[in-house]
Amino acid sequence: MTSFAIIGHLAHTDADFSLNDLPGSGGRMDILCRCVNTSLFLSHDLRRDAVCYLVLCGGPVPPKTVRISGDTVRSLSPDERSAGALIKKALDLPAGSKFRDAAPGVSVRKGGLAQLMTEHVFGVLDEKGTDIRKAGIIPDAFLLSDHLNFTIDEELQVQQCPRFSVGPECIHADHTITIVHNELDRRRCGWK
Repeated sequence: MTSFAIIGHLAHTDADFSLNDLPGSGGRMDILCRCVNTSLFLSHDLRRDAVCYLVLCGGPVPPKTVRISGDTVRSLSPDERSAGALIKKALDLPAGSKFRDAAPGVSVRKGGLAQLMTEHVFGVLDEKGTDIRKAGIIPDAFLLSDHLNFTIDEELQVQQCPRFSVGPECIHADHTITIVHNELDRRRCGWK
């Protein structure tokens, strides 16, 4: 199972945002929706062995984590609005300390990065990290940030994690996920 966790620093933690304005009313929820789609979609299929975690840190009641699982999710189309609708549905539920199902393959809980760090061994995706194509062993869980850098507190939480780079330039989070999937696919098939 491959996991991606994306920190949404401004992303709303309630369902009070418009699907017609994901960047503004959702606190850059558009970025997270693109990351969901990139984490889970193949051409004409889903990656059944992938999970996407969205760590929402915006108002009004942060943090919350939304989990979308490729093996069980339904009603997800490869567009931002579809992913946004599932996130909105999850955020409409009262959340507790354990994941609560909002729809098939979609669940939500209170808590954020600190809790996820106790459940996964993450590799941090960072342009200053080790070139992922040259790394001997890479993890099956990856952490990255939205359009903002990690906060000082987040940096402290992930300082012991190995760091991997997908190239010398800073690129969009969803593009980074595509490159990581490509590297994992190549390794699984024995490509060099």
